[in-house]
Order: sequence, then structure tokens, then C-alpha cells
Amino acid sequence: MSTITRVRVHDVRFPTSRTLDGSDAMNKDGDYSAAYVVLGTDAAGPDGEPLTGYGFTFTIGRGNDLCVEAARQRALPLVGRDVDEALDDLGAVYRELAADSQLRWLGPEKGVVHLAMAAVMNALWDMAARRAGKPLWRMLVDMTPEQLVDVADLRYLSDALTREEALAILRAAEPTRAMRIADLEARGGYPCYTTSAGWLGYSDDKLRRLLAEAIDEGYRHVKLKVGADLAEDVRRLTIAREVIGWDAALMIDANQVWDVPQAIKWMEHLAPFRPLWIEEPTSPDDVLGHAAIRRAVAPVGVASGEHGMNRVLFKQMFQAQALDFCQLDSARLASVNEILAVYLMAAKFGVPVCPHAGGVGLCELVQHLSILDYIAISTSLENRVTEFVDHLHEHFTDPCVVVDGHYTLPTAPGYSARMHPDSVAAFSYPDGAEWRS
Repeated sequence: MSTITRVRVHDVRFPTSRTLDGSDAMNKDGDYSAAYVVLGTDAAGPDGEPLTGYGFTFTIGRGNDLCVEAARQRALPLVGRDVDEALDDLGAVYRELAADSQLRWLGPEKGVVHLAMAAVMNALWDMAARRAGKPLWRMLVDMTPEQLVDVADLRYLSDALTREEALAILRAAEPTRAMRIADLEARGGYPCYTTSAGWLGYSDDKLRRLLAEAIDEGYRHVKLKVGADLAEDVRRLTIAREVIGWDAALMIDANQVWDVPQAIKWMEHLAPFRPLWIEEPTSPDDVLGHAAIRRAVAPVGVASGEHGMNRVLFKQMFQAQALDFCQLDSARLASVNEILAVYLMAAKFGVPVCPHAGGVGLCELVQHLSILDYIAISTSLENRVTEFVDHLHEHFTDPCVVVDGHYTLPTAPGYSARMHPDSVAAFSYPDGAEWRS
């Protein structure tokens, strides 16, 4: 019997505040960080190396140490487990970890303990895909509808999505999965948009240059941050339209800074720039506020979800018709188990999912999820485009590859979550070389 022998969790932080990468109206000086989980075993993987799982959750600096300790506690019950027994039933493992009443009390299913759950389950899903010798998206689309529903967390959702409805969605897509895999291969991958040009702290010259580069690189969707100053927003969006023209799609992101009436009023001034959506226009937990904004700003769409704390919040967003675009986050929801549930609800309610990315490694993760959605769940690319931010990919052993505005299909086994050991050592906080200097 092979067992899970150890868990190590690293506090990895990148000093992105120095260059204002990631700056927006709410988060002005983040240091992009990861609570990085490594699960070791005494099993051999298909490549002959020790089978290991890598996962993480994303933060922006202080408090990352809290996530590290929470992830360690979340993962400790896995030590000593039979590897095959755990990986053959990740639904059961998920439900067992989620049922830890003492840790659950600290959420429940939200906050630091839920971020930690994401990190640990991401590592298990990575290990399962490495054991299978497949990229995660391929392992998932090779599963039957019954297997996918068995791992999905449908608890508290039956008034919006039953098991039978979830099975029906997956079964309807199953016969044509191969056709959509071929379609993604032919088109060069899954379509994405870039936020790399639009950080609020960038100068006008840098904004113009990066927008022009994005269009030259094949992007037809770009996103800018807004919400700190109305006159500045108007000026920057004017620059954006001058550079990208009116045929490319422009999205804007307020990062939660407005009250509901303020969002509606502010958008009266920004709507002439024809944004595809306004993202996070108010508190991420305000379901009825999002619905009111959506009614008021149409035909501009409302997008939200990167701070969506769990599947129950998304259920209410769908039921209240509060979203035009669902932006789930791969390291805030509790990994594939909970993400599957949100994708299935979105398919039932007809809401396109455009996952949040950027950060540390989120692009590496969400490419697998978007590919899964198209192939096995929604079967559609209409109004679907996944975020890409060109930061920190060099620290991963299997970085995402974007060509001509598309995520190319990952081919390496796993969830693309493994960091280079040298990067982990250099950027570990507070003792890594980058922080000591």
C-alpha cells in the first residue's frame, strides 16, 4: 500500500506592489502571494518520480501566513491515507474534510478556512491527474457524467439544481465531447482576454503601449480598472477606445468600490464607451444589489464572482438574475468539487462562465476549467472568454501558453500548479532571498 506521507505548505510572496502590477481602486498595493501546498507520497508516478500533488490558494500579501497554517491543518488528516483509496474517490475525501466541524465553524465554507480547502483539494486533484498521466482537463472530460456528479458538491443546491438535472446536462454533452476537443485544437485553444494593460497605477504612456501590444498579439477583448476617480476613468477609457477601436470588446472592473446607487450613477458616464460588462460593481455578497445594478445599466452586462465565497452565493446570484457573466475563482471556491457545481448551475440558468484569473498561478488553473466547461458542460463558446494576466508564469514548471488570444490546450500531466523549487525558495516569506534583500 502506498500512502500520503507528508504535507508541506509554503508562504510564497511576490513583491508586485513595487511596480503596481495588480493595482486597482480597492487593492492599490498588493503583493501577489500563494499558500502553496505540496503533498508527498511513497508511491511512484507514471514518470518513475515520487507521486506528488501541488496546489495553492491566492492572496495579496499580509494574511498569507494565516492561509498557510489553515491549509496545513486542512491537509493533516490526509497523512497516512492510502493514495489510491483517496484519489479514486475525491468526492468522499472532499466531503470528509468539509465536515470537520471545528474548522467549519470558522467559516462555514468561506474565508481563510475555505481558501485553505481550495489549496489542499487543488493539490489532490493535481496528484490525481499526475497519477493518470493526463492534464487535469483531459482527466475530467474522460470521466463519465455519473463520476463527475459524484465529485460535485451539490449540498444546499437542490432548490436550484438537482442531481438528476446535473446528470442530464452532462449526458447531453457527452456524445459530442470529441468534436469540441477537435474544435479547440483547430482554433488554437480557448479564447481569453487580457487585463495586463489595465492596472490603475499605470501611466498613460504605459497604458497606450500595452493596449497596442495586446491588439497586435491578437486579443479582441481587453479590460481596464475603474472606480477611483470618475474623470480619470473617462480619460483612460477614451485612451483605450482610441487605441483598440470600437470593434474590440472593452470590459471594466470596479473591484467592489461602489454602493449600489453610486454604481448606477457612475455607469451613466461610462456606458458611452460601450463596455461589455462592469465587473464587481459593489459588495461581492450583495445579491440583490447586483440584480438592481444589472437592471439599471443594461445593455451593459454585470459580471462578478472572483470573491464569490461559495456555491450557495452563486446559487442566489443565478436565482435573482443578478449576473450576465459568472466569474468563479479557482482558488476561492473549494477546488474542482465546488467549481463543478457552479458550472452546472450556470449551464442550467444560461449564464456564461468567464473565470477570474491573474494572481499567482490562477491562469494556469482556470485554463483547465474553461476547457472542461466547453467540452463537457456548456458546449458553447458564445459570450465566453477567460481572463489572462501576463504575470509570474515563469515561476511554474508548466506555465500556461497564450497564442493569438487563446489559451493553448495544456498537455503535461497535472493541474499546472507546480512551482519551480528555486522560485519557492527565493520568494518564501520572510526568509527567501528576494525578501531578505
